[in-house]
Amino acid sequence: MYYEYPLNIKNGVEYARRWAYSRNPVFYDFDHLGGDCTNFVSQCIYAEGAVMNYTPDLGWYYVSLGDRSAAWTGVEYFYRFIVSNKGRGPFGELTPLYNARPGDVIQLGNEAGFYHSLYVISTQGGMIYVAAHTNDTYGRPLYSYSYEKARCIHIIGARR
Repeated sequence: MYYEYPLNIKNGVEYARRWAYSRNPVFYDFDHLGGDCTNFVSQCIYAEGAVMNYTPDLGWYYVSLGDRSAAWTGVEYFYRFIVSNKGRGPFGELTPLYNARPGDVIQLGNEAGFYHSLYVISTQGGMIYVAAHTNDTYGRPLYSYSYEKARCIHIIGARR
């Protein structure tokens, strides 16, 4: 039996502010291996207090470059883990963009699929502001991105 608990969004937003324009040396920088965006989003959620899920192949965890799950760094794998996770670690659901809240994750895509993950740091007056790696940013409005489609993943909480 797992215990569900809320995450500390304030800690995640503070982590995003601290590391948006630099790299935490605890984690590998994936900028030259396809991008660091989902790695950064995972770090923010981990900073909120989510525990890692060490399930081989299907979990959400990071130990090192050679010992990590695809969901920690891969856009589509992250999405699949979060919306289907019934075990340890963070879990969530799709929600319309207009329901985005700090601590949520927005993924941008085109006809080929989803390719970029953004961490929501605030919403004000119907505007969504994000932090991200690869194209490092903090406080950038979502409307300033060019994309064909977007999905918002509401992070409900975590289980341990």
